[in-house]
Amino acid sequence: MNTFGAGAPANTTGRNLESALQRSGFYPRLVADVVNDALDGQESLAHLVHLETHFDRTEVHRHITVLVLTEEMLVITHVDDQQLDDAGEQVVAQVSTESVPVGQIRSVVLSYIYAQPQDYKPSDPARELTVAIAWSGGQRVDMGPASCGDPECDADHGYTGTIAQEDIALRISAEAEGLQAVADAKAFARALRAVNTAVSIPEHVATQRPKFPVLGQRPGRNHYRR
Repeated sequence: MNTFGAGAPANTTGRNLESALQRSGFYPRLVADVVNDALDGQESLAHLVHLETHFDRTEVHRHITVLVLTEEMLVITHVDDQQLDDAGEQVVAQVSTESVPVGQIRSVVLSYIYAQPQDYKPSDPARELTVAIAWSGGQRVDMGPASCGDPECDADHGYTGTIAQEDIALRISAEAEGLQAVADAKAFARALRAVNTAVSIPEHVATQRPKFPVLGQRPGRNHYRR
């Protein structure tokens, strides 16, 4: 059963997953088969396809990450390629898939970058977006030398850093991938948060409604962190 065209639109333009994989140009038939197998017949509600290219001396490496959201699972597929010879005639693809129940997702974090914030208008799009998703409790630690603020001080102040919960983080840049890619990533994150919130609230709590409003009480809102 091919589930790529099923379900709600995958992004703001309604482009389906199969066409997104074709546009990526990164072994689209292989990636499509792997993703479809990992979905195990579930319908796709939303997706995010992210292709990255990096350079290692004289070699060019590409890898693709595909996130597919269903009503029950977040399916994550990652594919790398590697040359086995200098001529590039022998190439292998390394594939990994992971299926995470949406009820286990602990947080969905969106980090934005806007250019010229002093001139911001509501119609201005974000120039960059990072989507970070946490589900296993894994943490990332960023460390660096601490300082006291005195530019002439050369004493050792040890190290300082931050700890962030994060199992996967995808950075989408408008300069590299276009404004539509940023909008697509934002739409996917919204769909993921909507499904995750729906399954995270117990049914008996979700159906309860107060009989009378409490004066001065503000409606609650879930806050997502990494």
